[in-house]
Amino acid sequence: MSLPLKVRRLGRQPYAATWEAMSQFTNNRGPDTPDELWLLEHDPVFTQGQAGKAEHVLAPGDIPVVQVDRGGQVTYHGPGQIVGYPLIDLRRAGVGVRDLVNKIEQSIIDTLAHWNIGGERLEGAPGVYVAGAKVAALGLRVRRGCSFHGLAFNVNMDLEPYHRINPCGYKGLAVTQVLDLGGPSRLSDVEDALVEEFCRQFGFDAEPAAPILPELPARVAV
Repeated sequence: MSLPLKVRRLGRQPYAATWEAMSQFTNNRGPDTPDELWLLEHDPVFTQGQAGKAEHVLAPGDIPVVQVDRGGQVTYHGPGQIVGYPLIDLRRAGVGVRDLVNKIEQSIIDTLAHWNIGGERLEGAPGVYVAGAKVAALGLRVRRGCSFHGLAFNVNMDLEPYHRINPCGYKGLAVTQVLDLGGPSRLSDVEDALVEEFCRQFGFDAEPAAPILPELPARVAV
């Protein structure tokens, strides 16, 4: 029997408020809280993971750099990129952290296949690549057995800010996007395919949810 997955399409959201919302959601969720997938775009921002090294931020200029509590090195978020935050109870879904990463990557690879784009993994470098260029980045955190943070999938964006960093800590890493690979320009088209493939990987049944950042009641300590 499929587990329900609430899918929220949140449009363009500031990074800090979204980070706070998913952190609080993870803190306050209980054993019966349905899993959610948030799909959105962020205002331009560089995010630096917990082990991120300052040397990989080359010349951020007018784009803010935010130190965050996910894994991985520095990456860029901006308009035209799908950011997906899977808020999943891993035990209930029957997946470990390695499975979580693999299934997210596979859902992106299978999404690209809708437009005959050959996505692949690179050993030791999480994310999805096409002919050696990165099209999607992953940076996750698990707290209380539940995931937050997630994926960034380049669709139709200005890629120039990637020249201001070593993407994901790799000097000179090439970056690409769906539009330049012959895919669609509309994020909604790619989101539709991504939701389908994500649910296929995890055995979820997608349920549209209100396009608002949810607030769960605070958990009572016992």
